This record gives sequence, structure tokens and C-alpha cells, in this order.
Amino acid sequence: MSQLPITRVLIVGGGIGGLSTAIALGKLGIKTEIVEVKQDWQVYGVGIFQPPNALRALNELNVAKRCLEEGYSFEGMAYCDAEGNRFAEPESPKIAGYPGLNVISRKKLHDLLLEEALSYDTTMRMGTTVESFNHIEQGVSVQLTDGTVQTYDLVIGADGANSRMRDLLFGSIEKSYVGQAVWRYKLPRLEGVETSILYYGEKAKAGLVPMSEQEMYLLLTTSEPGNPRMPEDRLHELLLDRIDGFGGQVAAIKPWITDPDAVVYRPIFDHMLQSPWYEGSVLLIGDAAHCTTPHLGQGAALAVEDAVVLAELIKEHEDVHTIMQAFMNRRYDRSRYLLDHSHQLAEWELMEWAGTLPEHTDVAAYSYETLKKMNEAI
Repeated sequence: MSQLPITRVLIVGGGIGGLSTAIALGKLGIKTEIVEVKQDWQVYGVGIFQPPNALRALNELNVAKRCLEEGYSFEGMAYCDAEGNRFAEPESPKIAGYPGLNVISRKKLHDLLLEEALSYDTTMRMGTTVESFNHIEQGVSVQLTDGTVQTYDLVIGADGANSRMRDLLFGSIEKSYVGQAVWRYKLPRLEGVETSILYYGEKAKAGLVPMSEQEMYLLLTTSEPGNPRMPEDRLHELLLDRIDGFGGQVAAIKPWITDPDAVVYRPIFDHMLQSPWYEGSVLLIGDAAHCTTPHLGQGAALAVEDAVVLAELIKEHEDVHTIMQAFMNRRYDRSRYLLDHSHQLAEWELMEWAGTLPEHTDVAAYSYETLKKMNEAI
């Protein structure tokens, strides 16, 4: 094909999905512009899981090697009771050439993606987003919140779980609160934390996760019925209350949890749009289209895969409509599979804490098989 059907693209949102898309399209020679509603980058420093399929996709964006260099890799998890007694150390399913799991600071990952995106002359416009848009014969006319009006061949909504682009396209949707929340806190890495160590308590799950030679973070999943509003000035105290029943190295880190501003607290929601995720030449990707629970560590992986697949299809097809249809054929079932399985794990976790989990439920095998499926070609 002598000429690509798309030459100018607006990406709404400068997170992992938006930056990945800018890189993937930039490699094709497509001019991309990112608008980000925040005035400056506000990326918290706790870690993000990178399973093999995420690294495979990041390799297409030229950043996998640096993620491995700046993150922390290991082959599996260690499972413990609440006191820290290990009862299982399963390996994670692998893709040849990649470790079972890499963990990296979310800020480091963002910086790597931003640097790579800028190498393709991606335009960044901070403190700006889409006010409105109109479908036109050859693309999309977009009015931005700074008053400017521009025309693009394609507009991509990569603006996260609370996507404004999704609201503009399809109206407000109801997100599903799963009854849980996740707490995170960055810490110096303790000796012996050489893999992700999960502690299973009666009413919560704690984890110590290395993300570099120097750093790790505490991960805590709790039941929070009704999605209560947590007072921000007491987040460290509330976190300490919720790890009070844990021993081992989780107990050892308690004196370090002193700063409420360092606690990253997130209620867990999930949602997935029905197909299609596009209208005309406007497409949603990443959490804007499919936001999953964190139980399988695949949310960012799906967003990066979206970007890689979209670039492949732009290179292969000659018109936007065919590209959009092919994108849905490639991405919908895979995303649905992951979201459903991740949601199931959240439900089983709540049932286990309530004492109602069916006796022969094999959560570990279910997780392993799901991750193995995600390692299949995208």
C-alpha cells in the first residue's frame, strides 16, 4: 500500500494507552497530537505489573528492554498465610524470551513511554481536552477546551476509566463497583523480597512487591462495602488498621507507614463497553473502553496491546471503517475474556473472606490458565 489511510491523529489522554498509541503510530510516520486535561504529569510512584504479554507489546514500542533494566523481574509468586508462612511458590506462565513477570514504577514507565513518544515528534498539549467534535466526510472536526478547532483523520479516546470521550460518544455508563478497594504504599525494598509475596488473611490480601533493587511497595486488597469515602488526612492510619492482622515482613513495615499523602487508595470498579467502541472516526481504547479489576495485573497490558494492534491494522487496511471493524474483531473477545475472569477472582476473594467460597474452587489454577491464555498471540 503506497499511502496510509490515516496521517493525522488526535489522542485524548496522555497515560499509558495514549503514549503507547503515539509511539505505535509514530513508527508508521503518522503525526500524532496528545491533549491531556491535567496541567502537568501526575503519576504516582508505586508499581505496575508487566506480565509477558505486556512486555511483548512493549517490545513493539521499543521500550521493553528499558522496562526490564529499570524494573524488577522474577518468575513467579510466593503465597503465604497471614503470618508469612509460605505454602506455595508457583511460576507464572511465560512467553519465550521474557520473564514470568516484571514490575516497574508507574512513573518510570510513564517517563519511558513519554521519552519514546517525543522521539517521534508527538505534540503534547497540557491542560487541554476535547470540548466537542463533529463527524465530517474526511475525518473529525474537534473543538478543544482552549477554543481551537482542528480536523483529524482519527480521534482516539485514551482518557481512562472516567473517559470524557466515552461520554461524548455514547453517553454516561454505569461502572460496576466490585465491593473492594486496593491500597498501595511505596517503601524501601526489604532483604528477602525477591519476588511478589502475597499474604492471605481472613479479611484481606496483602502483598510486598519489588519494583527495583532499591524499592518495593505494599499492595493491600480489602473488602469495603458501599464504597465508603476515606478521609485523605487519615489514609495512613486506615491502612495500618487494615494490615494489623498480618505478621512477617508486612508487620515489619508498619513503622514506615507515616504519610497519608503517600497512600494510593483506589476503590475497584470495572466496566466494558459493548461492541463497537467507535463511531465514525472516533475510537476508544484502554480503560475508556474496558476497565478491569487489578487481580490479574492486565489492565495496562490491554491498553498497550490496543495501541500495537491499531497500528498493525492501519498499515494493513485502506480505509478507516475497515480498520475499525478489524480492531473490534481483534480486541473485543480478548478484552471480554480478561475482564470476566478478573471480575470472577474479585468475587471469589469476597466469598472466601465471607466463608462462602465453594469447597473445590481452585483459584490458583484459574489464574494460571487465564494468564496462559493472555500469552497467546494478540
